[in-house]
This record gives sequence, structure tokens and C-alpha cells, in this order.
Amino acid sequence: MLPPPDLLLPARAGLPDSIAYLRARYPQSGWRSHARFGQLADFWLHVHAALRAEAAALGELNARARGDGLDPAALPAHFVPPFNAFLGHLDAHHRIEDAAYFPKFRALDPRMAAAFDLLENDHHRIDAALHAALETARAMVDSARGPTAAARSAIDRHADAFTDLTTLLDRHLADEEEIVIPAMLEHGERSVS
Repeated sequence: MLPPPDLLLPARAGLPDSIAYLRARYPQSGWRSHARFGQLADFWLHVHAALRAEAAALGELNARARGDGLDPAALPAHFVPPFNAFLGHLDAHHRIEDAAYFPKFRALDPRMAAAFDLLENDHHRIDAALHAALETARAMVDSARGPTAAARSAIDRHADAFTDLTTLLDRHLADEEEIVIPAMLEHGERSVS
């Protein structure tokens, strides 16, 4: 089911209480000290932190390339390995959520259906932005062998596409945490592991 337009990425500025209905009961400031906060919740937040860190490092690399701090000919060697790692980590995280965790959360409490519809819709939107960033990355790497002006243009296109991706991802990760971690605290991690 498609969420209302104001809840779609990138229009969403946060989650309403009707979606993040456990947020008030389990505020973020108390997550780690809660008796039900365990290894799965810790791992979930760790994965999100790692995705944010990888995206930030790639953003910095894009900024260096965009600002003439990196020779376009050297860009593929610096860029391709961390970009591929980031894509793999993000794809694997979303796949396991969609295939395993989100269905388990839905089964716990019917009120969660709207939240997980929203998060799954986010995954589709992020996937489209990821493919756009991948296409511009390929063009950027290919152009590194050519004239500098073409390489600079390709670097700019990729940096813009990657910024679009990370903007969506940042909103999604924050909102997902406000849904998933309180659900783990409410229902216990064993209910979804």
C-alpha cells in the first residue's frame, strides 16, 4: 500500500506519532539502558552507523574529486572499492529486512503494518536512487580515462546523484530506528530473531 504523499521520501521530514506509535514509550535517549535492549538492537544500530560512515566517507571522496583534490585519473582506484562495499552492505541490509525482519514485525502487531509499508516503500525509492548513483559512478569511472572536462562533468553528476541517495538514506535510517528499536523493546528481540 502506497503511503500518503507527505510521508514519501524525500518529502517526509519525520514520522507522525500514528506511525511511530511506540516512540513516546521508548524514547531514543533510553534505548541502550532499557532491559530489553540486546544484541540484535545493538547490531541494527551498528549496521546503520556503518552505512552512515561509509556514505560520509564516499561523500568526502566526492567532495575531494569535485574540488580538484583528487586527480580524475586516480579516482577509480580510490573510489570503486569503497563504493562497491557500500552498495553491497546497503543492498544486503535492505534484503534481509524485507525478507525476514519486516514480515516478523508485521506478524507481532497489526498496528505496525503502516510503518513497514512505509519502510518498504522507502527501500524502493532508495533502490532507484542507488541505481542512479551507480550509473553516474560508472560514467565517472569511464570518463576518468578521457579528457579532464568530461571527467569533471561526470564527477559533478555523480556527486549530485550520491547526495540525493544519501539524503534519502539518512531520513530512512533515522525513521527506521524510531520504528524498529522501540518495537524490539516492546516485544523483545526473540520475537523477531
